[in-house]
Amino acid sequence: MQQILVYGDSLSWGIIPNTRRRLPFDLRWPGVLEDKLNGAGLRVRIIEDCLNGRRTVWEDPFKPGRNGIIGLAQRIEVNSPLALVILMLGANDFQVQHSYNNAWSAAQGIGALVLEIRRAPIEPGMPVPPILVVCPPPTRLPEGTTVSKFLGAEQRSGGLADAYRETCTALGCHFFDAAPVIAVSPIDGVHLDADQHAALGSALADVVPPLLGGE
Repeated sequence: MQQILVYGDSLSWGIIPNTRRRLPFDLRWPGVLEDKLNGAGLRVRIIEDCLNGRRTVWEDPFKPGRNGIIGLAQRIEVNSPLALVILMLGANDFQVQHSYNNAWSAAQGIGALVLEIRRAPIEPGMPVPPILVVCPPPTRLPEGTTVSKFLGAEQRSGGLADAYRETCTALGCHFFDAAPVIAVSPIDGVHLDADQHAALGSALADVVPPLLGGE
């Protein structure tokens, strides 16, 4: 059985927009992806490591543990061997606490995560997993509970997909832009509704198989 680690934030954790509730596994995009891959005859297990509020490399001044690079190497070590790591982070890099961040900043953060995965202290003989970076869809004008946290995020995150693509090309890792496939919820302007989870999981089921490393 091949293992895929999904390392993400609330967009992958499955928070229901404008609530503190969570979609069940089979409705979250990692669960949809696992179901599609296994249905296609692959033996795949999706390992979710998705934390609300997680940034790429920045701290949340109000909640500890949201800096995505802290402990990442050990997560790779714990879950190895891995056939693939999927990174989907960046939306929280544009919270108001990081008012100087732009697309370039988030892309640099993603690059740092890619390098951290590649130098993880995995056991001898275990493969360094390939990495797929998924760029989240553009943030819209925040609504409801996200207004205070994400004020101005829709402007500062402009050009995110291009910046991520450039970083992935430079580092030789795989890239997928979610924007042509899904959009954030109009309810809060940041998170994903259930139908968008389904669409993303289905789209990635076509992308992932050729990327998988060995058993």
